[in-house]
Formats: sequence, structure tokens, C-alpha cells
Amino acid sequence: MPDLPYRFEPTATAAELHERFDEALDAGAETDDTVTVAGRLMLRRVQGKLAFGQLQDSTGRIQLFCPAQVTERFEEFGSLDLGDWIGATGEMMKTRKGELSVRVREWVLLAKARRQFPDKWHGLSDVDTRYRQRYVDLWVTDEARRAFKIRSQVISAMRRRLEDQGFVEVETPLLHSIAGGALARPFITHHNTLDVDLYLRIAIELHLKRLVVGGLEKVFEIGRVFRNEGMDPRHNPEFTMLELYQAYADYEDMMRLTEALVSGIAEEVVGTTQLTYGNRPLDLTPPWRRATMTELIAEHAGVDVDLEMDVDALRKVASGFDVPVDDGWGPGKLILEIYEKTTESELWGPVFVIDYPQEVSPLARAHRSKPGYVERFEPIVAGRELGNAFSELTDPDEQRARFEEQARLKAAGDEEAMVVDEDYLRALEYGLPPTGGLGIGIDRLVMLLSDAQNIRDVILFPTLRPEQEK
Repeated sequence: MPDLPYRFEPTATAAELHERFDEALDAGAETDDTVTVAGRLMLRRVQGKLAFGQLQDSTGRIQLFCPAQVTERFEEFGSLDLGDWIGATGEMMKTRKGELSVRVREWVLLAKARRQFPDKWHGLSDVDTRYRQRYVDLWVTDEARRAFKIRSQVISAMRRRLEDQGFVEVETPLLHSIAGGALARPFITHHNTLDVDLYLRIAIELHLKRLVVGGLEKVFEIGRVFRNEGMDPRHNPEFTMLELYQAYADYEDMMRLTEALVSGIAEEVVGTTQLTYGNRPLDLTPPWRRATMTELIAEHAGVDVDLEMDVDALRKVASGFDVPVDDGWGPGKLILEIYEKTTESELWGPVFVIDYPQEVSPLARAHRSKPGYVERFEPIVAGRELGNAFSELTDPDEQRARFEEQARLKAAGDEEAMVVDEDYLRALEYGLPPTGGLGIGIDRLVMLLSDAQNIRDVILFPTLRPEQEK
């Protein structure tokens, strides 16, 4: 193999060339405009003394037009493999068939594809290979490139919109001494120097609320979260969350912020709030519907349930819907399980499911007018939870009581229950003003905007089972 260059300097991208010359040149026209392009050779065919190549870079594709009497090392060009990286210099032209092309004079091999590259017209049909070899998938699957371009644009738009509203972006620890802020099972690691177990964070919440105590009145973080749980088309153990907290706000403010943020990002990134997801129309235009959990259960399951009901009666309702029932569950947990079994997946939405039972919401503030409930909502879109939000619990004594109840559940075998976080309680004792909090799953939002049905389609390197040796 010849020596490969240490660097190469293209003068234009495929997209720039199309923008500049598509309308300016007629079929059969030639120019003296010299350009240098670089990328992968995704198609090559030789017809006697004429060869064609399709060069793809990160912005698109441009044809290479290679006459034997013009292109150096013509025979060698004709033996290149699909997937080879090359650089090429020549003049812009259009073929008689109207294909914008670079008439190649000089070219150089930049990297050799030693493994067979899939034909770009067919892409990768094996799903496992797509996820495991994303470095190939991105070249040959148009949908993959589109999804990850949308992901980048979503995060950029989200960050800009929040900063425009006065939110400050921060970074908080990934390693926690206590796994708190959510009901989930953590990943555990060990720090040798301190000789202590640490946990990959399951939520960003508690550190951000500490910062509100510290005087950062509008704060957000876009970061990775880790939960040691199952994998399916909606769950990956490592995922990305937006969490934000706003002083002097409540969950009504968070609803307005959520629908404005999501619809605004949709309008900016894909050009509309009128989406099609899984071949069904989905309208993200505000305002979104607000409905209580119990109202929605009555609509979709045809049963009336309430915290005032006898626990045995609620257990009977749950069993009637084939909901497994634990003896330690109270009315709030039973209602949540009935909702998740019968109703959530039926909510095409978008809809704010509001007013959750306090029993399943240990960090949310008690509802100001409905005993036993909290001011919490989840935005449900296309049958799945997009986020979670509260009027935040600010009373340190009440928070301690909630933590202690969670600790009791953990001691009884609930691996997802919380523990008592003394430092967070100490922070609350310094005073947390009325605060609204919101978390949005970035991966699920990107799924909606890219019409992806599997979370692995919007995570560049999803968690997979170890590859089997062949």
C-alpha cells in the first residue's frame, strides 16, 4: 500500500458544490472552477475509458467524472474499493444527463477500507449490525444520518431557548455517594482511594435543587443518567435527560414551559408541530390537554378509582386487569399500576397527566387542594412518558418523613426505593423557595421528531449484549 498522507485540505463540501452550481450550470456545461473534495467512495463503475464515482462526505454526495485521458492513474482509480477514503481535485461540470460532477484530474488515497463495505443502495438490513457497527451504518443508512442530525439540532435548540429565558447551564457529578432523585436501581462502583462505594447517577435532580438553594434561580443540565434496569424499544440503561429548576414557579408554570419548549423545538428542527409518528398524525401545537390520572383511567379503563377507595377494592380492580399486586402497596401505588397497565399506552396526546398520588411521588409538593395527591405531571406523547415534573417539595421535615418511608420500603426489599439523603435535607434547611422542576427525556424527544420506533435508533452507541464470537 502506498504511503498515506498525514493531512488533506478539501476546498469545498458536496453540499456547498450543489448549492453553488446546481442552478448555475446547464446539462453538458463545463467550467474552469477547480475544487478539491474528500470523502468515501460509495459507488464506482467503469465504462471503457470512462469511470464514475460517487463521493460522499458529511454533507452529501457529489459525482466524480473520470475520463482516462484526464484522470491520473486511471486504471488504479478503477480498482478502488467501495468505502475507500479519497481526495480528488478537478473542474466542476455537468454531464449531458445533468449530473453535477467533478471532472477529476488528480486524486489520492486517504484510507483503505479493508473490510467489505455495503452497497450504498441497500444499506444495512441487519438491525444488530446497524447498532453494533454504527461507523458503517452512518455511511449507508440515510435514516441514521438524519436521526443524529436531528438529535444535534434538538439539543442545540433546547440549550439556546433555555438560555434565552435566563436559565444557567451547569454540570453536576455523575458519581454520587447516594443514589437519589428517582425511583430506580443504580449501577454501583467502588472508589479505591476513599474505599467507598459510589453510584452512577440515576437522576440530576437533587444537585440542581441544591443550586437553587444556593441562589441560582433558573438552572438546567443536559446530561447522562444511568439506571440498572431492563432494555426495550423505549429504555436504554444509559440515556440523556434535560433537568431544569425554576425558583418561584410551580407545576402549572412547568406545563406551559414544557409545551412551549417541545413545540418550539419541533418547529425549529423539523419545520412543523404537525408530525406523523408511526403513520399516525401527532399535533404538538399548544395548549396541550390537562387531565388527572383518575379521569384518564375512567376514560380508558372504564373504572372509577380514587385514594378514598378501600385497599382491598383497589386490589380487586388491579387483579381484574392482570396487574400483579404486592401486599405492601397502598392505594396510590395501586392506582399508578392500574393507570400504567390500562391507560398510559392509549394516550396518543400530547396530554399532561396531572395530580399523582403522594405515595409514588416522594419529592413532589403536596397538592394545595387535593389531600393525598401531589402537584406532579407527566407529559405523555404517542403513548409514552416524555418527562416528569413537580411543584417541588420544599419542607425539610416533610421531605425527611418521605425519605424515611422510602428507606422502610427499601429495607422491605424494594430495590428502587430511595434512602435518606442527609446533605440534601441540610440544604433544604437553609431554605428552598417555591420551585418548579422538569425533566425531559432527550432520546424520546428525538424519537418523536425523527419518527424512530426504537430508542437505539437515536443513541449512537446503545447498550448491547456482548457480541458472540463466530
